[in-house]
Formats: sequence, C-alpha cells, structure tokens
Amino acid sequence: MTLAFPSSNRITPLAGFARQSWQGFSLRLCRAMALLLTGTVLAVGTISAAYAQDIEPRAYSNAPIGMNFLIAGYAYTQGAVPFGASLPVKNAQLDTSNAVLAYARVFELWGQSGKFDAIVPYSWYSGTAEVAGQPAERIVNGLADSRFRVSLNLYGAPALSLKEFRDYEQDLIVGASLQVSAPTSQYDSSRVVNIGTNRWFFKPELGISKALGQWTLEMQGAATFFTDNKDFFGGNTRSQAPLYSLQGHVIYGFRSGIWASLDATCFAGGRTTLNGTLSNDLQQNWRLGGTLAFPVDVHNSVKLYASSGVSARTGNNYDLIGIAWQYRWGAGL
Repeated sequence: MTLAFPSSNRITPLAGFARQSWQGFSLRLCRAMALLLTGTVLAVGTISAAYAQDIEPRAYSNAPIGMNFLIAGYAYTQGAVPFGASLPVKNAQLDTSNAVLAYARVFELWGQSGKFDAIVPYSWYSGTAEVAGQPAERIVNGLADSRFRVSLNLYGAPALSLKEFRDYEQDLIVGASLQVSAPTSQYDSSRVVNIGTNRWFFKPELGISKALGQWTLEMQGAATFFTDNKDFFGGNTRSQAPLYSLQGHVIYGFRSGIWASLDATCFAGGRTTLNGTLSNDLQQNWRLGGTLAFPVDVHNSVKLYASSGVSARTGNNYDLIGIAWQYRWGAGL
C-alpha cells in the first residue's frame, strides 16, 4: 500500500514558510520526546537501549520467568533508499526480502522481569539507481548485521513463575532497553548499496505501556548512536549524527488471545558527514502501520504486520509487509 500526497513545483512564500515550520516542529517534537523518554535511562547509567524505523508493539509486556521464544519471520519492502547528498546517486529504488531468525529468553533482575534477545537476519537486495548520471543495477544477498538487546521492566512487571503469572493483570509498565547492532555481515566498499553497514550502532530506549481494560496504550522513545564507517564507498569516512525516534501503539486484546494494534512512528536527525563535509540529508519521517497476532496453540503463534511511509523529508519512504512465527517453551509450560 502506497499513500500518495499531492505536490506542486510552484510553492508560494507562505507555503514554503509553512512547510519549513512543520519540518522544524516535526524534528523538535521527535527529538524532544525521544530525549525525554531516554534521558532517564542514560542518566542513571543502568540498562540504557531495532532501528529507528522499526515499529514494535508490546515490546515491554510481561512474561513468566524462564520462558524461551524462537522466532522465524519474513518481510518484504519496496521503495526508495536514502543516500548522502554528497554521493552521485539519484532515483534509487530497492526491493528487499528479509528472513529473520531470533531467540529470546525472559529472566529476573531486581525482582522485575527482563528479556534478552538476539536477531540474525538474511537479506536479498535488488534495485536500480543512477550513479554519476548513468543507470546501474545492484543484486546481492547474504547475512545482515546481527542485533542483540537486553530489556528490563523497571516498574509494573514483577518477576513471576508460570503459575503466578496466570493471576497477573497489567496496569502500568515502565521499561528500558539497550540494543546493539554488530557489523557481522558482508560488506563491499566499492558499492554504495550493501547489506552490511560496516559500523556499530547503540540504541537506548525507554517504553511506557498502560492497560485500560482490553485496550493498551504504549509509547517508546529512543536515540540511536552510530560509530563511523571508515571504509565507505571507496575508502571514505562516513559519520552519522544520532537518530531520534518516537513510536506509539493502540492495542486491543480479544479474549481469544488474538490482539491487534495500530502503530505509528516518527524519526528525526541522522544527518551524515562524508570526510568532514556535512550532507543535506537530515531525516524527518513518519510511518503508519498495523499488527495482527493470533495463537495457534499453547506453544505457537503467528503475527502479521505492515507499514507504509506517509511523510519523508529525504524521499526515503518505503512499504513493508511481513509475517512471523513464534514458538515458546520453558518455565513449566
């Protein structure tokens, strides 16, 4: 699904001022809200915390201690890819297929529940672009950068056995996480488009989840910090400023165990520098999506999800659709 908006090459001074004002407000809103939510985590120096464009409902829900999860999934994306303004790449369109294998385990820390998860993706990229004014095609596949995350529910999600968990009812949960992405995938510095990024990122995040009967309202704020890629496209050094993100979810849980959510995220910042020269690629993007999850039996469940870019300053909107299967065991289940 692609959402289109009318556009015009004729912009009056008033319209230009309005657009600049909205872009400035959007950037300040995302950055301020993300800093407000993540500042507490960074300040106390505890576990401080999915990339900014990820949309993940129920990231800080409670689960019995000792529960294990094995997840296998597939996602397809189609759309534009952003490049630094200093690079000779224009009109890039990329189709990607992504297979994911992940493992997660729930543990106890300080009387609250926590979670460790590891994600290993495998990606297929194909697409076209204009490089230095000439058409070019890129087809590549391989392992993508692996990700590891530690999450801790700071309030409202006590560590419970499976028997105790049956009587648990959520009210307010406050949680924090730290996700790290390691440059473990293939990388070719002679190519602009790569599966790997040849750098690390660190993403502290703070999340809030409030249950209201069968409804749950959630908000997550994060800031993603990147190390430099010192071998970018022919041996250049590419740096990136922090990328701030804010996502919200409205979730409805059916008594059958099925749940559905409407999801939204905005992210701003992330301006890049190539060999010390600042690029004109500040990001101010919004995405909307939806998620539907349903149990198959006591051990298995399936999740369907989709999202689409609705606004992007840098022209890097894309559409995504995916499916994930989850198997859970342990904790006496």
